[in-house]
Amino acid sequence: MDQKYLSVIDEKAQLLQETADYLWENPETAFTEFKSAERICKVLRDEGFAVEENLANIKTAFSGTYGSGKPVIGILGEYDALSGLGQVSGVTHAEPNGGECGHGCGHNLLGVGALGAAIAVKEWLKETGNPGTVVYFGTPGEEGGSGKGFMARDGVFDCLDAAITWHPADKTYIRTNLSLANYQILYKFDGIASHAGGKPELGRSALDACELMNVGVQFLREHIPSSCRIHYAITDAGGFSPNVVQPHAEVLYLIRAVDNKTVKSIYERVNDIAKGAALMTGTKESHDFIKACSNTVPNTVLQMMMYEKMHEIGSPEPTEEDLAFARKITAESLTQSPTADPDHPIWWEIDPYDHSEKQEHGSTDVGDVSWVCPTTHLSTASVARGTPPHSWQIVAQGKLPLAHRATRYAAKCIAAGAVELMTNPELLEKAKEEHRRRVGPEGYEAPIPKDVVPRSMDSLRK
Repeated sequence: MDQKYLSVIDEKAQLLQETADYLWENPETAFTEFKSAERICKVLRDEGFAVEENLANIKTAFSGTYGSGKPVIGILGEYDALSGLGQVSGVTHAEPNGGECGHGCGHNLLGVGALGAAIAVKEWLKETGNPGTVVYFGTPGEEGGSGKGFMARDGVFDCLDAAITWHPADKTYIRTNLSLANYQILYKFDGIASHAGGKPELGRSALDACELMNVGVQFLREHIPSSCRIHYAITDAGGFSPNVVQPHAEVLYLIRAVDNKTVKSIYERVNDIAKGAALMTGTKESHDFIKACSNTVPNTVLQMMMYEKMHEIGSPEPTEEDLAFARKITAESLTQSPTADPDHPIWWEIDPYDHSEKQEHGSTDVGDVSWVCPTTHLSTASVARGTPPHSWQIVAQGKLPLAHRATRYAAKCIAAGAVELMTNPELLEKAKEEHRRRVGPEGYEAPIPKDVVPRSMDSLRK
């Protein structure tokens, strides 16, 4: 197929780079990505997309649509940052820049690579006049917020025939591994304050309840599948005065499991432990369901198609400047990473596609989209090999030339995949058939209750 339409990505390289750098320079955490969303929406409007904001009643969720008719192909963009990762760009050592957060997962690149792909598909639709619709989805709060989970729950993705996304990484490959479903819940205990020395018998310690809950969950960990995880953080220990019986305490739990059914069953057991801790301490327990996301449903038809596109386009080779920086950061800051490679510090070659579906221990809200429609996910090498996720090292590399070339490469691959699905109905139907088989007759059941609304990190701290 003629891929001249992909040249628009190179023609708009400066626009894409400036947009990615703007997101890097204005990092915003889950559901507060107002500057990022505004900037991407402006580019979409300037490029002729019809923009719809406030999707699923989330102020920083939006879509940009171009074309008409079937098929409808979604391209997923993210742009949220991580707290505590403000970092100077282009250095090989930790050097905070004074900011409270930073793009430690490369979402400034992710959102813009998806944007470049959508623009290229728009150009193809415009030039050919073919039927089909491309939709760029701005999906906020992937980090700890499960924005796509809320959007999927409210039917935002129901219009799609297929979806494609990508993620910056330390190598180039098709993602075939399976992510975990998760629930995040805030448990609250309320007791009675009293003088801890003079009248301890009158007090009912919420902190005791919180700690007993944690002990109970520790014993539970032995009796859940080994692939599952239960994480926690005490977010309110009840105060600073040890001579006061703590009347209030809170602990935030994140429960992960291989699928929604398993994580729900573990959640119910954790609830029972919380109730037991309250009974043991004479306190009152309540809990606040924060968010959830589903496990990913793979689609080998789309994976194989995207793997072919990645080879057709060819991943960009690093320059000598790229390699020099990668060698330096590897020697100075990645010596503890087991996958760092000082002899071959940038793994730009495309990993072989081996059809494996290994279980990962992380989670992504792309999983909810994958339950709604056939979805595929690729990664490109935008940082030195062995760079740990969610780290200052990723932030430091997020504006470098390698990161921007990797972003444009991802954009071309996604665009080529979207056009293939628009012109190959047999392939798209095979992907749908596989999706129906994997999802089963019950289909998608949103793990987030209807009455739960998205909340920012700041709101959870209050």
